Amino acid sequence: MRSNSSRSAPYFLAALLVFAAAIIAGSGAETTVGAAQPMLGVLEQFENAPGTGPDEAQMPSRPVPDPTNAVPHWPGGGLSRHPMLFYGEGNNVLYVVNHGKVIWTCAFTNGGEIDDAWLMSNGHIILTKMFACYEVTPDKRIVWTYQCPPGTQIHTCQPIGLDQVMVVQNGLPPHMIILNKKDNSIVMKHTLPAVSATDPKTVHPQYRNCRVTGHGTFLIACLKQDKVIEYDKSWHQIWTVDAQTPWAAVWLKNGDTLITGDNHAYVHEVNPRGKIVWGLEKSDLPGIQLHDVQTADRLDNGDTIICNRGGGRGNARFAAPQLIELTPDKKIVWVLQDYADLPACSAVQLLDQSGIPENPGDLQR
Repeated sequence: MRSNSSRSAPYFLAALLVFAAAIIAGSGAETTVGAAQPMLGVLEQFENAPGTGPDEAQMPSRPVPDPTNAVPHWPGGGLSRHPMLFYGEGNNVLYVVNHGKVIWTCAFTNGGEIDDAWLMSNGHIILTKMFACYEVTPDKRIVWTYQCPPGTQIHTCQPIGLDQVMVVQNGLPPHMIILNKKDNSIVMKHTLPAVSATDPKTVHPQYRNCRVTGHGTFLIACLKQDKVIEYDKSWHQIWTVDAQTPWAAVWLKNGDTLITGDNHAYVHEVNPRGKIVWGLEKSDLPGIQLHDVQTADRLDNGDTIICNRGGGRGNARFAAPQLIELTPDKKIVWVLQDYADLPACSAVQLLDQSGIPENPGDLQR
């Protein structure tokens, strides 16, 4: 556990440095940094994008629900509630949603899985696809690539300004790395703990959505080790908490940490003393099947978005809604269950929120 002061003065300078670097790197962005919802201004680039890009793969076929099976009438207005970047493990396609419809897709080659993606303020999207990372433009040109060394995988990426990216490279051993995208030179590299130093079977489940926080610390979701760890900028451990299969850990602006439990299908908000102060368990929402809760986001209005990846075969895979929005008292205000337009959901980036994605700490994801 950590004390309440563990994220205070010692990390304020680091926060300033991180934010300054991000703002300087993003000085050529097309959106206004001070705007209340700056990412809404980026969507126009996707409205006018070509149907198929020069670096785009063929759209994969995917199963869709039997139209004779009625979907419950859920609240919230379906796709019209939030503009968003949407993606799901098992379907190597990025989706941008606006005006209640999918306005843009970009398909990537088969193999691997998209586990982390960010739409940045210049309109580019960075993503991981397990064996490589990419940056793709709205006109579907790939302008940056990082290939994983043999025996390694990447399931985490995060923009640090427009010129750098943090990745967690699963391997023997695993590392957190910050890369300069200009030449893929290493800006920072630290070894992460691993269950095994020799067993290649342990590489895939080592780490998922880890983050650089707005205070310059590093929040690590140890999927295989059932814990979340936070390190300071000198790579000293300042906090840890036990958590079953944590797929993602997000530092909230109130100082708590939001943790999602993948196949254990929970969302826990944990305070600085390691106590669960808000939580959602697998059976807490009558009539809604929580399957693999891979990520969750806290919105500007205090609501929580839960990304619920469905499972099973045939029509069973469509029983779990993709997205659920809850108020702090767990009132359901939006449920998205639209497998005709979108696949299973691993994560979303809602574009009607405040903040610039490449400024660590601006977005709570």
